[in-house]
Amino acid sequence: MTDRGGQLRVMIVDDHPLVRAAVARAIAGDGMIVVAEAATAEEAIDIALTIAPDILLVDIALPGMSGLELVRELAPRLPATSIVMLTTSSSERDAADAMRNGARGYLTKDVSPEALARSLEGTRTGELVMSRKLAARLMARMSWRGQSERVERVERASPVEQLTTRERDVLRLLADGLGDRDIAAALTISRRTVETHVSSILHKLGVTNRAEAARRYRDAT
Repeated sequence: MTDRGGQLRVMIVDDHPLVRAAVARAIAGDGMIVVAEAATAEEAIDIALTIAPDILLVDIALPGMSGLELVRELAPRLPATSIVMLTTSSSERDAADAMRNGARGYLTKDVSPEALARSLEGTRTGELVMSRKLAARLMARMSWRGQSERVERVERASPVEQLTTRERDVLRLLADGLGDRDIAAALTISRRTVETHVSSILHKLGVTNRAEAARRYRDAT
C-alpha cells in the first residue's frame, strides 16, 4: 500500500487552492506525503487511476461532477485506496451516501490539523476515519431507518403473512379440510394447543369462523 519507507501517499481533490495548500501543510511529515492534487472530479479520475494513491481526500462540493459521484466512480476501481471525504457538510445523509458508495471515512473541514493527520494515519490499520459524534449520529440514523423499513414491511404484509409460522401451519391444514384432532396429530401438538392457535388466527385475520379463515388463506396463496 505504501512506499517511500512506509509513507502514506495522499492525493487531495478540492477546488480551492488555499484549502489544498492548508491540508498539505497539515499532513506533511514523516508518515505522509502529498503526491497529487486536483481541482475537479474529472481531473482527479485520470490522475488517481494513474498513481493509485494510498489515500484520496475528496471534497463533496466540486464543480461539475460532485465528490460523491467521484467516490462512486473510483471506489470499485481503486480497492486499495482509502477514500476519505473532507468537506464542510456535516449532513448525516451525505456521510451515509459517501460510505455507501465506498468511502472509508468522512471528516469535516473544522477538524484540527493534528486530528486530520492522526485520522489519516489510522487508515493503516483500517480504523473508521470519522468523528465520534458523527459516527454516533450516523449509527442512530441507520438504526432508525432499519426499524422504519421493518415496520413498513410488516404494514405492507397481508394478515396471513403476519401470522406466526405455527399459526400458518395450522391454517394451512385447516384450509385442507382437517379437523382439530388431525391437525394435532400432523403437527404433534395437543388439541387444546390447536384450539388456541385457531382462536389467535381468527382474531388476527379479523374473521368469525374457520371457513372464512380458510378462504383468506386460499386467497393469499
